[in-house]
Amino acid sequence: MTNYPKLLQIKQEFPHIAVNNIVEKIKSEIANLKLDRMIKPNDSIAITAGSRGIADINTITKAVVDELIKLRGRPFIIPAMGSHGGATAEGQLDVLAGYEITEESMGVPIKSSMEVVKIGENKDGIPIYLDKNAVAADHIVVINRVKPHTRFVGEIESGLIKMLLVGLGKDIGAKIYHRAIMKHTFDQIIDSALPMVLSKVSVLLGMAIIENAYGNVADIRAIKSEEFIKAEPKLKKEASRLMAKLPFKDIDLLIIDEMGKDISGTGMDINIIGRQQESTQMPSRATPARQSRLGGWSGHDSGQVLNDDVRIARIFVRDLTPKSHGNACGIGLADFTTRRLVDKIDSQKTYINCLTGLRPEGAKIPMTFDYDKDAIDAGISTCGVENTNNVKIVWIKNTLDLEKVIISEAYLDDLKGRDGLEQLSPAKELAFDSSGSLPLFNAWA
Repeated sequence: MTNYPKLLQIKQEFPHIAVNNIVEKIKSEIANLKLDRMIKPNDSIAITAGSRGIADINTITKAVVDELIKLRGRPFIIPAMGSHGGATAEGQLDVLAGYEITEESMGVPIKSSMEVVKIGENKDGIPIYLDKNAVAADHIVVINRVKPHTRFVGEIESGLIKMLLVGLGKDIGAKIYHRAIMKHTFDQIIDSALPMVLSKVSVLLGMAIIENAYGNVADIRAIKSEEFIKAEPKLKKEASRLMAKLPFKDIDLLIIDEMGKDISGTGMDINIIGRQQESTQMPSRATPARQSRLGGWSGHDSGQVLNDDVRIARIFVRDLTPKSHGNACGIGLADFTTRRLVDKIDSQKTYINCLTGLRPEGAKIPMTFDYDKDAIDAGISTCGVENTNNVKIVWIKNTLDLEKVIISEAYLDDLKGRDGLEQLSPAKELAFDSSGSLPLFNAWA
């Protein structure tokens, strides 16, 4: 019988920077760009909508739609999510509906198609594809969150440019860029691919979103396309500063209530957990300086995983979010999981996403248990700690929601003198119900 350490709940304090009125902020940002000089009456405008769970994305998208209509444009929405949604037009519509982005709620058409147009090749011979509806439009508006990527490191990672190139490249474009990243940095690809795209289509603006550690919108910036390369590194740096982090670097067992595509591209954000898979080895032609997280590449010494010094011996993930629509890409990062999670996996969607990203290891199913108790027992017994009362356990809801964290008593000494950490509850026994299941993280009291 396993002896479990007592657990207590703590609260982390992060910067509270937030946009008070999203709609008014967007009105102001768009007005500053003087778009009435660029938009002719009845110009068609394709607005991108991605697959990530961005804070208030339905409100943001609707506000952009409304402002473009005021400017006498004819906006419509296109899914820009690479291979997500099972790489089908219908699947990508379902993903958007999960974020309350529908034709009814937005008041404009949504044109979902996997058809692309090849607009050229960059200097390295990499073909550049864009969604056919985007190419046919008079203008394009890109909306995306700017943040560190979970796969590659560079001056520019996840944001407006990635949405424009990879998201609008649909399934075929996403595959091409992921293959290219095996030989070139994303920054190198951008240097030649982005000018080509901007010369072929009219990109009116990018609406860059930065979130704070509480999952709220911290800032929104409307940026002209010619400013993307200059603006994104600064925005990424600010996003990194505001991101939530785990309270401790040394963890024996990390329990995660849920993973999912709406939380991170890898289900569990590697910028938070700092984990790479040993199976993800670079081809022999690679140099160590170019190795990056989860099979990506970087030639920039300035790039790094935010928590690259986190040491987590074992990870147990309990469930898959509904908004993942069965896509469990990144499940391979965990050591243990539950039958309820595995039963929710849509293998086709997961395989398509992992193969497109050239990371089949992300679809590997960990050791699977029917009951939480058995998975936790396995984690404790294999984390290398002799006295189980000293096991350092951290329990979180997901890698986006880190304000409140449950920890084991082994961290009590580490709490002393730490600014920004508050103990919310006394230590108590780890309790399971009659079936061997833990309560949900939010049910802790």
